[in-house]
Parts: sequence; structure tokens; C-alpha cells
Amino acid sequence: MRKFSIIIMILLALLAIPVLGFGYTKVTEPNTYYKVYFEGKTLGVISSNQELNDYINENGQIYKNKYKTKEVYAPNGVQIKKLVTYDGAVDEVKDVYKKIKKQDDFTIKGYDMAIKKETTDDKVVTTHIYVLDKKIFKEAVEILINTFVGEDEYQAYLDNTQDEIETTGKIINNIYVDEDITVKETKIPVTEKIYTNAEELARFLLYGKDYQENTYTVKAGDTIENVAFNNKINPSELLLSNDELTSENNLLYPGQKLKIVQLNPQISIVEESYVVEDVESAYNTEERYDDSILIGTDKVIQEGQNGMDRVSQDMREVNGEITYVNPRNKEVLKSPVSKIVLKGSKYVPDVGSLTNWGWPTDSGWTLSSGYSYRSNPFGGGRELHTGLDISGTGYGSKIYATNNGRVMIAEYHYSYGNYVVINHNNGYMTLYAHMSRIGVKVGQIVEKGQVIGYVGMTGSATGPHVHYEVWDGCKYCDVNPSVLYPNGYR
Repeated sequence: MRKFSIIIMILLALLAIPVLGFGYTKVTEPNTYYKVYFEGKTLGVISSNQELNDYINENGQIYKNKYKTKEVYAPNGVQIKKLVTYDGAVDEVKDVYKKIKKQDDFTIKGYDMAIKKETTDDKVVTTHIYVLDKKIFKEAVEILINTFVGEDEYQAYLDNTQDEIETTGKIINNIYVDEDITVKETKIPVTEKIYTNAEELARFLLYGKDYQENTYTVKAGDTIENVAFNNKINPSELLLSNDELTSENNLLYPGQKLKIVQLNPQISIVEESYVVEDVESAYNTEERYDDSILIGTDKVIQEGQNGMDRVSQDMREVNGEITYVNPRNKEVLKSPVSKIVLKGSKYVPDVGSLTNWGWPTDSGWTLSSGYSYRSNPFGGGRELHTGLDISGTGYGSKIYATNNGRVMIAEYHYSYGNYVVINHNNGYMTLYAHMSRIGVKVGQIVEKGQVIGYVGMTGSATGPHVHYEVWDGCKYCDVNPSVLYPNGYR
């Protein structure tokens, strides 16, 4: 009996060996799946990464047709990570696709052109432009260059075939975009504005995002200058928006339709050039005093004649606007002949003549900005430029009082820089700004042609020039200086 029990125990032990791990069992292989996330949130598990990509592409036909592209991709926030698991449960690809669609927009491959601009308060603003082909951006920039520089002039610059200057003319030394532009290949959400042709992008670069195009009907007596001014643009902007206008001297006819669009350039097309031109130099009016003639009686004893100077300058223009002028040389071709007026007394009144106004600078000047609307060169924004910017006579050259009067202001201003205001006591006051140095004091009586300061670039100035304003009757009541010069600026 005891021997039988031992045999039973041995048999039970042999049967227990597989249970205790000494036998062979088949182990199941793990599965390789893919876990789909959106910004860290799990959207599902799929068996094939490629299957999801193909499904997104097949269902993105509308975007492929719109942008003429071959591939549509998942949103930028989607991540797909490999998952090794013994769990056999996976989601349908179409269900994961629907979840992705609810999270964000699908994408296509293209380029992000990031344009960085500095503002007036030293901050950097970045504008993002999306294109499918980098050539579109290049072509759009070339359209802007042709607009501001001129197509023939730009092509001659590229081909190095510019005419040499024999007497007068212009040589373009450099053309470039002033902003820092970076290019990055990226996946662009299909809801972003994606430019597919250069002309549409050029309009954005020229006018901005939300520009308005209005129509103006020309009336009898209208000129390009007053149409532009009354619509708060400058003449150059009017010419750019209307191809039929080729010059500020073009005649308008009643009923003519003109497009009115304010420029808001998104990039700065810089043109640096060397310019030689013949500039008429105005004659001076010399006043001689004779105690034998009654006060207030004037007699012309010699008529004046304008002269001619050949002026060479280095010039910098940004989007067609002159921002810097550096004089190189001035050759007198014909000296002006002074007009001589005999006046009834040597007494110098502080009341200026209403009919005989002088000019605030030496000859050889360039009018770099007139009394018109423009984009502010310091950070953009539409503004009325309330005077004349007279450049080209050089840093430190003389500034003259344009009529008799009494100095009302002679001080520094954050925008005007060093400036002087003269009250001519005839209903007008004149302002002279951006001086390098002031040469008169408040309360001082000055006569026409007297040196009151020197050309500089203090305050808000892009280069050396004098900003000249005319006030009518009161402080800061600016008017167009042309009211004092009915025969034009000379």
C-alpha cells in the first residue's frame, strides 16, 4: 500500500512539470501600430501611417485643384508615433480622419516669406507671405521695381547697359529691398492666403491688405496736383494707379475717370543713383535804399535773369520718394543777373513785402518732397506733408529769411529739430526746420536774404535738407507755400 502511494506521487509530480514552467509554450508576437496625436491629445490608433496619409490626400482633391498641387497633408499640430503593443484593437482610418478635420486645417507644401520691419518705436513687426513657388515672390518684387524705378531703367541696370553721362543724365548704382526677408519651406494651412501668381502678390506688396480703390470724375479746371491733394494722395501715387497718365503735366478733361488708391508698400525698394542735371538758379532781388525817395516807393532799375547750374548729386529713393541727397559738384553754366530795386529808405521794417518773397537756400537745390499727402518715412501711415523739403545744397549750407520780419521762435523741437519761425507781420509766418545750427535769436528783426541758420538733419529727417512751411495768420496754420510764389518756385 505504501509502495502504491509513492508511485502515485511520482506520476503527479511528472504531470506538474509543464505547469511549473519546465515545459514549452508558444509566445504571441507584439503588434506595430501608430498612435495619432493633435497637440498632445490622442485621436486614435491606426495600423498604417501611410494609409492615413493617402486618405487625407484623396479627400483633399478640392485643395489640389485650387492650388494645382499634388499632395495635401495633415495639420501642423498632428504627430504620429510608432506604437508596439500586444493589444490588437485599432481605429478605422476614416474615423481618425474625421477627428483630425475637427481639430485644424489641412496643409500643403509651400514657402513662408517672412518680412521683418522696424517701427518708429524700435520694435520689429513681421509680415508672413505664403507662396507655392519662390519665383512668384521674386517676380512680384520685380513688378514693384519696374513700378518705382521704370522697366527700361531697371533692365539697363541688370544688363549693365546704362548710358554714360556726357552732360546730364542718371546712373543707377544699386537697387535692393531694404527689409530683412527670410525664406522657409513649410506646410501651409489651406485657409491661409496663399499667392499663386505674381500680379496679385505685387498688388498686396504695393497697396497692403485692405486697400480701397475709388473712382474720381474729373471736373473743369482740375489738375493732377489738385486732384491728388483733394483725395489725400500725392501726384506720384495718382500716376502709378492710372496708366494713361505719364507726367504730372498731363492735361485732364471733364468726365475723365481716375482711380484713387493710397499706396501702402509692404517692402522698401531702394534705388541709389548718381544724377547730373541742369537746374535753373533763381536771380536775387537786390534792394537799394535812397533817402531821397519816399518810404514805400519802389523802382526797378535792373531786371533779373535766372542762371543755370549743372548739379551732380548722389540720390537715394525709397519707393519712388527721395529720402537722401548728397551734393557732389555744382558747375555754374550761366550766372544769374540780380534784379535791382530802388527803395525809398534804408530803414529795415519788420513788415515783409506781400509780392516779393525770396528763397530759403542757395541755388542747386532739389525739391525732395512737396506740400502733399504721403506715407510717413518714419514707420508709415498717411499724413499731409505740411511744407517743402528742399535738399541738395549740402550739410551746413546757408538758410535765408525769405522776407523781412521778426524772429518769433528759435529753438529745438523733437520733430522739427533746430528750427526758426519768422513773423513777417503781413499776415504770414514762415518756418525753417532741421537746421544744424540756428543763427538768430527770438525778437531779432531780420531782412529778406539774411542768414538765419544752416542746413542740417536734426529732428525727424532722413537726410540734410530744410523743411520750409508757410503759416497763414496764426501759429501752425500751414498753407501751401505756392501761395507766395505764383510764378513757381525759383
